Amino acid sequence: MAKEPRDFGEFLEKFKRHRDVMHEELHKVIIGQDEVIEQIFAAIFTGGHCLLVGVPGLAKTLLVSTISQILDVRFKRIQFTPDLMPSDITGTNVLDEQESGRRDFRFVEGPVFTNILLADEINRTPPKTQAALLQAMQEHEVTIGQTTYPLPDPFFVIATQNPIEQEGTYPLPEAQLDRFMFNIIVDYPTVEEEEQILDSTTGAEQPEIRKVLSARSIQYLQKQIKMIEVAPLTISYVAKLVRSSRPQDDSAPKFVQELVDWGAGPRAGQNLIAGGRAMAAMDGRPSVSLDDIRKVAVPVLRHRISTNFQAQAEGMSTDDIIRRLLAETPEPTVPKYEKA
Repeated sequence: MAKEPRDFGEFLEKFKRHRDVMHEELHKVIIGQDEVIEQIFAAIFTGGHCLLVGVPGLAKTLLVSTISQILDVRFKRIQFTPDLMPSDITGTNVLDEQESGRRDFRFVEGPVFTNILLADEINRTPPKTQAALLQAMQEHEVTIGQTTYPLPDPFFVIATQNPIEQEGTYPLPEAQLDRFMFNIIVDYPTVEEEEQILDSTTGAEQPEIRKVLSARSIQYLQKQIKMIEVAPLTISYVAKLVRSSRPQDDSAPKFVQELVDWGAGPRAGQNLIAGGRAMAAMDGRPSVSLDDIRKVAVPVLRHRISTNFQAQAEGMSTDDIIRRLLAETPEPTVPKYEKA
């Protein structure tokens, strides 16, 4: 049942305060990376998953573990290695011998049974083990043998990946990449941020992190954010933007037809709208603007568009193509009706 507008306005104000407190607590440990933090928050508040891509030493793991500290939820980390098995993630049935002498199988939960799962260096494990997360990320459940077990609610996967070392790694298949709401690039800090990092991390003082939101609060926020209004014109803009990324579509501009092998699917549009809702809510607004959509377009689309050899030869990255799409996709206009 929808709340009255006044109540919803109060919710937005309270939500914005919660978000500001979360930022404040997180910045006790993490210096800079405001855009990365905002995108992770957007995924959490809409029930999405994130892939963090960055070179070693940029505090990707520290960022995720600190987020788990400000949220009063269960957190587990899996270090992905070449010898990791699917059962090491999902769990397994073990043979239990009762006092009566009877033997029964008992399911032992794997680390996936948590609220926040950190999949560290996810591309270092073979595809069979990577695929163990597919059902968990999409259906929020795990099937072992003939039995399906629901995962805790809320449930998020935040995976990390090193873009430099390709030897001994297994690239994520497109089906798995599409399960991630955002593909977030974690970049180097600025000079000022790096100086602040060196000053704050080499001393003896350890910051104390406060809990801000419980699992139940996150569930409530996720439900309320779905009430953020998305105008039909905004939906039309999202559909046009996504379809324009597909080279075989009639609406695709010429540069997409020349530089792209395949474009984004319908899940990209769903994530654009969900991300737009989160951005509007974090800004305290009751409706999604086109700027909210543009704000999340690059992390939503960069892992859903594949460039071809010509693009690589011309030095055009996926991000370049997305930004050009954003620049060339016209804003929808309200039709004018002539008086009879």
